[in-house]
Amino acid sequence: MAYMRKNTRLILALDVTDKNVAVTISKETAEHVDAIKIGYPLVLGAGLGIIKKICEYAPVIADFKVADIPNTNKLICSQAFEAGASAVIVHGFTGSDSLFECVKTAQEYKGGIFVVTEMSHPGAVEFMAPKALELAALAVECKAQGVVAPATRPDRVKQIRKIVGNLTIISPGVGAQGGSAADAIRAGADYVIVGRSIYNSKTPGREAEKIAKDIEKCR
Repeated sequence: MAYMRKNTRLILALDVTDKNVAVTISKETAEHVDAIKIGYPLVLGAGLGIIKKICEYAPVIADFKVADIPNTNKLICSQAFEAGASAVIVHGFTGSDSLFECVKTAQEYKGGIFVVTEMSHPGAVEFMAPKALELAALAVECKAQGVVAPATRPDRVKQIRKIVGNLTIISPGVGAQGGSAADAIRAGADYVIVGRSIYNSKTPGREAEKIAKDIEKCR
């Protein structure tokens, strides 16, 4: 199953809370993104049904950062896939049994699992960074479809690429957090994730198109 398209290598992080705003931005950016990542802000604001609506415009990655015991992980992932998500983002620090349950559930729905190795904000270096490479190895061991690695730290992306081989790397932190799409792609990311720079723009579609063109230059 294709968890996302393979045209622009751009994923929109749609961290808005209003359903109508989310739908409008999805329409405007659809032709310039390969997937739309939504998380708790939008789902809590608009309801789980928003996933199915956004799927009309692009594949949806449910960024729920699932981190619980195996059975609870299964229940959360099942709800996301049943709602229409193509993939779910989960944490690996809860251990191999919890992560494997996410992967197993995804396989039942023909969906994908992306494991967070290290987040893109400064605080991630305090506790996540020391374990990032181990989490990347765990993602490989549990047969996840890909990992999340920080565009704000391209050197880390390079290290993680060496560990995960041909697994898909998606990299957040481009734009408002200071990460560079070009640097992330050159370091080994398959896709970059951009949020505020696009959805806070007066012309989200044009901004998404601009970023997609910048990514195209890196190929």
